[in-house]
Amino acid sequence: MTTRFTARRFAAVSAVAAAGVIAVAGCGGGGSVPGAGGDDAEVTGGDLTLGTGSTGGTYYPLGGEIAQIWSDNIEDVNVSTQATGASVENMRLLDGGELDVAMAINGVAADAVNSEGDFADEPIENGDDVFMIGNVYPEVLQIVASEDSGIETVEDLEGKRVDVGPPGSGTELAANAVLEAYGMSTDDIEPFNSTFEEAASKLGDGQTDAAFAILAVPAGSIEQVATTNDVRLVEFSGDGLETLQENSPSYSTMEIPADTYNGQDEAVTTVTNWATLFVRGSMGEDLAYNLTKEMYDRAGDIGHDVGSQVQLDTALEGQGAVDLHPGAERFYQEEGVLD
Repeated sequence: MTTRFTARRFAAVSAVAAAGVIAVAGCGGGGSVPGAGGDDAEVTGGDLTLGTGSTGGTYYPLGGEIAQIWSDNIEDVNVSTQATGASVENMRLLDGGELDVAMAINGVAADAVNSEGDFADEPIENGDDVFMIGNVYPEVLQIVASEDSGIETVEDLEGKRVDVGPPGSGTELAANAVLEAYGMSTDDIEPFNSTFEEAASKLGDGQTDAAFAILAVPAGSIEQVATTNDVRLVEFSGDGLETLQENSPSYSTMEIPADTYNGQDEAVTTVTNWATLFVRGSMGEDLAYNLTKEMYDRAGDIGHDVGSQVQLDTALEGQGAVDLHPGAERFYQEEGVLD
């Protein structure tokens, strides 16, 4: 099923997973020196650094609010944010001891610990020393196609001009995974590598037929192309969806409700990864417990548009290959999320 829509109103922030690499300086404030297999000195507080994303994306402002919650409510903890190139870079910086907490797509983190995807040729040194704190908000994979393209299903992308996201981005990784699950590769399409803002312009101008993008829902960037163009939101279904989730357990299905976008008459099923927080094993159990507890207990204090999506009941969806930090695990057990 696809849904045709035109959009006239949204107040949302797009979350392109790996936008705009910004050089990073500085290191985690716990004072630890990275060592193989989790031999770092235990980090129990002090000055901590949270790796986010580009200043124009969602990670950076959202991370700033979370860091402020932690700094205000955890004794002897002061958390600053660092602008980065987002998920892939954050996992490398965490591994190198330059971050204490990293925000990253859960699927990218799974690739990091398994030495797959972007980490196949250049694996991180200590994949067994990466631990999950919890999910922040859903990173929803949406495929938008022009109505004139005739694209109604994922299979219809074959032979079409398709924007798959910037090279090395979370969007490109997701697009490759989707194409593979549906029996295709980039050899079966004419691929373009653009940010979604650029992709929206190309789609509107008729230079491309469809675009992959990892965006918050509802997505303000989709309004840009839908205001003056009729487009379709492509639904994920069938054997390809099952294969995708078998190949990539970090994906969860998500229904975009009817009327999320103007003209969208029916709900659309898509898939989502999660923006998730990760730490190293050197973080003390009590500190990890407090970071987890304060983020979920005070999620209502987050003013960012996606703040309402920081929810305890979705904190562990798509956990995949990355183990929970014992401190976070203790919090979830107390809350009844885990047995």
